[in-house]
This record gives sequence, C-alpha cells and structure tokens, in this order.
Amino acid sequence: MMLKRRMNFKNLDLNLLRVFNEVMTERHLTRAATKLSLTQPAVSNALRRLRDSLGDDLLRRSGSGLVPTPMALALWPKVQAALEQLNEALSPSAFDPASSTATFVLSMADATAAELIPGLIGLIDREAPGVSIRVVPLTTRDPRKLLESEGADMAIGFFPSVLAGMTAQAQAGEVAAFHHQRLYNSSYVCVMRHDHPLAQSELTLDRFCAARHLLVSFSGRPFGFIDEALTSLGRSRHIVLTVNQFFTAGRVVANSNLLTVLPRHFVSVTGIADQLVLRELPFKVPDVHVDALWHRRVHTQHPHLWLREHLVNLRPKAAGHTMLQPVDGS
Repeated sequence: MMLKRRMNFKNLDLNLLRVFNEVMTERHLTRAATKLSLTQPAVSNALRRLRDSLGDDLLRRSGSGLVPTPMALALWPKVQAALEQLNEALSPSAFDPASSTATFVLSMADATAAELIPGLIGLIDREAPGVSIRVVPLTTRDPRKLLESEGADMAIGFFPSVLAGMTAQAQAGEVAAFHHQRLYNSSYVCVMRHDHPLAQSELTLDRFCAARHLLVSFSGRPFGFIDEALTSLGRSRHIVLTVNQFFTAGRVVANSNLLTVLPRHFVSVTGIADQLVLRELPFKVPDVHVDALWHRRVHTQHPHLWLREHLVNLRPKAAGHTMLQPVDGS
C-alpha cells in the first residue's frame, strides 16, 4: 500500500484525470487506451503519475481487469462531474441533428420496436434526415455486457434484476456503470384466440395450469417469470412451444389452442387484436416496466442526449399504458 500524502493541486496535470476517468469506466487498461487513442504504456504511465501525486494505488489488478481502491471510488464521481461540466461548457452545441450522420444501435424486443420505432423514424424524417437507426434483437433480461462491449448504444426493455442491482449499488454508495430512464409501465395478461375453450369462462388457476402454453423467451430458456410465479405457488404449466418474438406468439395463439402471456400494451399493435381475447392472470406477477438502459461512457455525449430527450416524448400513448414523467434513474 502506498503512503498517502497531501497533493499540490497547482502541480497536477489535469490530463491525468481524463485517463483516470476512462480507466475507472472500463476497468481495463487496453480498452481505456483505445478510447483515449493512447498506447497502453502511456495510460499505465499516466496512472503511475496520478498514483504518485495522490499517494494511493487507485486501481489494482484482479484477473484480467482492475479493481478500484476506496479512494478511487470516492474520487471518481467528483472527477466525472467536473469533466462533464467542462465538456458541456466547451461544446454546448456539439450535435446538430439536421446535419448529423450519426448511427444509433438500439437493442429491443419486437414488441418494443413496434411501439417506438415508427415515431422515432418520423422524428428523424423531420429533424435529422442524415441519422440512421439500427435495431438489434434483445436476447437477454440483462444487456449490460452488450452495452459494455458497445454492441448497442442503448437497450430498451424490462430489466428488473439489473435495476435492482443498480439500486443496491447506489444505496451502498457505489458508482454504477450504467444509467436508466423509465419510459412506460404496463401489465401482463393471458392471451388466447376468440373461440378458445377458455375464452368464455372464468380463467382460474387450475384451468390456466391445465392448458397448453406458448412461452416468449428472448434467450430460448424454456422457463420464464410466469413459471417462477407458479413455482412459488407449488404449481406448474405445460409449455408446448417456445419462441423469441412477441409477434410470432400473437400469430400462433390466434390460430391454435395455446395460451400465452403478453404485455397488455403490445396486443394493440399486433394487427390481429380483434382475433384475440385478453384475460387477467389468476395470480400476481410484477408489472412491465419498460426502461432505457445505457453505459455511462455515452451519458454526456450530445447525440445520445438528443436521442434520449426525444425518446421520452415517443413513449406509446395507447390504452393500457401508464405514462410517467421523465426521470433519469442515474
């Protein structure tokens, strides 16, 4: 452990704080060096100089990554805030949507895309004709690795375990690597075709469990949160088919005796809502909270700020939604 000593701020090279911020964000020297357009030895040397100035190790190697010291964790939020304010002051008009040729990569399920993308394309046509959107499939309820690897600029979906982890980090005084923003709330319902044997009768727990089911699973895992809820009640259901798209699920149940569970708000955009019957589930499950999630490295980037600002205004207004005021969950 290095001996701590009082630092003379007047002699500190402020470029070292940029390096510190990037290394803290990436927790990896090579990735930080790439982001900074520096060599890895240059980043290592900058960290050494900052360690010498502060009298603290700051980051220690652990496996292939780096683990921050308590001093680094305490210092990082203040360094980030200062750098963000400086960036904003020096480039307040860094993004001009009318002339931009930016490409945004968004990860979301087909149901979410059906709700948000038409409005987003309308916005681009009006304000940012050179901007393009690439939508990639959401294959997990925890897209943090995708965002860390820059496989997407933003993920939009239902991420309960991710948000719970971020809340725990905040309560522990830790700096989270991600930000989120709630877009809208909805709920889950049981969906079946109009002439399904259960369409005209009460949907009891026994009847639900005895029926044949279709499961929508992004990962392909044949066990979802509905099954978790049933297990907690000592019950189970018979899953006949597992698919990874909500639209496919809607089409299949409209032409079969299978039941499925879908977000209430999605049914209205299937194009076949008149062929489907919605029934309240005979047991409690959490509501659908649709959130935008992004890595903190893009949090203050002007194109990303523009996208987030307008995405809030594109939230669906169909029946079954609970609209929220914009809240940055950082």
